[in-house]
Amino acid sequence: MSEMDRLTRRNFLSMTGMAAVAAVSPAALQAAGEANQWPAGFLWGVATAGHQVEGSNVNSDIWLLEHVKPTIFAESSGDACDQFQRYPEDIATLAKLGFNSYRFSLEWARIEPAQGEFLRAQLDHYRRVIACCREHGVAPVVTFNHATTPRWFAAQGGWENPQSPELFARYCERAAAHVGDLIAVASTLNEPNIGLLLKWLGLPPAITEQQAPMLRAAALACGSQQFSSALASDPAATLPQLLKAHRVGYAAIKSGPGKCPVGVNLAIIDDQAVGEDSQRDRKRAECYTPWLRAAAEASDYVGVQTYGRARIGKDGPMAPDSGVEVTQMGEEFYPEALENTVRYAAAETRKPVYVTENGIATQDDARRVAYITRAVAGLQRCIADGVDVRSYIHWSLLDNFEWLFGYRPKFGLIAVDRKTQLRTIKPSGRYLGDLARRNGSRQGAVSNRQQRFKS
Repeated sequence: MSEMDRLTRRNFLSMTGMAAVAAVSPAALQAAGEANQWPAGFLWGVATAGHQVEGSNVNSDIWLLEHVKPTIFAESSGDACDQFQRYPEDIATLAKLGFNSYRFSLEWARIEPAQGEFLRAQLDHYRRVIACCREHGVAPVVTFNHATTPRWFAAQGGWENPQSPELFARYCERAAAHVGDLIAVASTLNEPNIGLLLKWLGLPPAITEQQAPMLRAAALACGSQQFSSALASDPAATLPQLLKAHRVGYAAIKSGPGKCPVGVNLAIIDDQAVGEDSQRDRKRAECYTPWLRAAAEASDYVGVQTYGRARIGKDGPMAPDSGVEVTQMGEEFYPEALENTVRYAAAETRKPVYVTENGIATQDDARRVAYITRAVAGLQRCIADGVDVRSYIHWSLLDNFEWLFGYRPKFGLIAVDRKTQLRTIKPSGRYLGDLARRNGSRQGAVSNRQQRFKS
C-alpha cells in the first residue's frame, strides 16, 4: 500500500464529517473549473519555508532567538515538520493531490553555516529536493531567503550591516550555480517589507519590551556587540540594504545556470481608506512603494502575498468591527483582499503577478474551503480583465511553525501530528488539489537522475 493510500484511509472518517464542504465543493469547482479561464502554464501550488518545516535549523539567527532568555517566541521550532528528511513523502503527496508547483526555500544558514564556508552536502540536499519536484511533474518555485539568516550574519548586524547585500549576493551566486538549472521560478527575498508593516500594525507591549533584551542576549551568546534579525530589527535601518540585496541577488541568480524568472515576494495587505483623512496612502508610500519600484526595475515578476484587509482611518489601522469573523491571527475573514492586492501590484509595477502566498489561519477547515473559493474567484476576475496572473500558491502545505506564535495557528492543507509527524490531508487539501488538477498542467519531469548531482 502506498503512502498516499494510507493517507486516504486515515482521512476517510474526517472527510465524512465534512458534509457541508462536500456539498459546496462541486458547485464551486464547476464555477472555477473552466480550463479556458486559466492561462496556459498557470501554477497551482502550495508553499512552505525552510525554518518553518525542516526542523533543527541550529545555525540560524531565529533558532538562537528562540532559545535565549528573554525571547519573543512562544516556543522553539524544534523538529518542526521534519521535512528535511521527509520531503519525498510531502512532494509525492502534493503531486498526487493535483498540484503542479511547490514553493519552498533554501536555508542560507545550512548552506553557509560559517562565513565563506559553503557546504556541498547541503547544496546537494537542496538539489535532490528540486529534482524530486521535477520527477513528480511539479515546478520548483524556490525562495533564496525566507526570513532566516545565518547566525554569523546576524552577529555582524544582519541587514543593518552595509556589507550585507554583497554577502547575500555571494550566497545567491553560489547556490544558483549548484541548483539554478532545475529551478522553474525563483525569488530573492520573502516579504522584505514585513518590518515596515509591523511598524504600522503595532506589536503588543509584551513583545516590543522584550525585543531589545532578547537581541542583547543573542549578541552575548555570539560574543558580538550586535545582533539583528529580519523579524527583530529597525526597518528604517534595514531598508537600503534589503533593496540593494534584492538587486544584486537578482543579478546573481540571473547569471545562471538556468533561465528562470526571478522576482521578489511582497507582503501586501488590502489597505482600504476610511474617511477623507485616511492615512492609507501614507502607509502605501512607506510599506509598498519602495519595493514595488524595485520590482518594476529589477524583477521579472512581482510576488503577491496577501491574507486579508486593513481599514485605514485618520488615526491609522482600525480594528475589525465587533462581531466580524476573524482568523486565528486576529485578521478579518476577507478573501476578496487577494483580488484587490493583485490589481494594485500589477498596476504599480506593470509586471506579471505570481500569487506566492494566500491562506487563512483557522481550525475550521470548512472556512478554509470557503476562503479558497472566494479568493480564487477574485483571481478569475483579474484574469478576465487582462491582469497577467501566473500562479495561485497557497500557504501552507503543512500546519507548521508560525514564528512568534509557535504551532498554534493552523494554516495547512495537511495536519501534522507534533509527536509522530503523521500527516493527515484535510478536506481543503483535496478540494484545492482537485481544482488544481482540473485546471493545471504537469511540468516536465527530470528523466536523467544524474542531473541532480551536477554542480
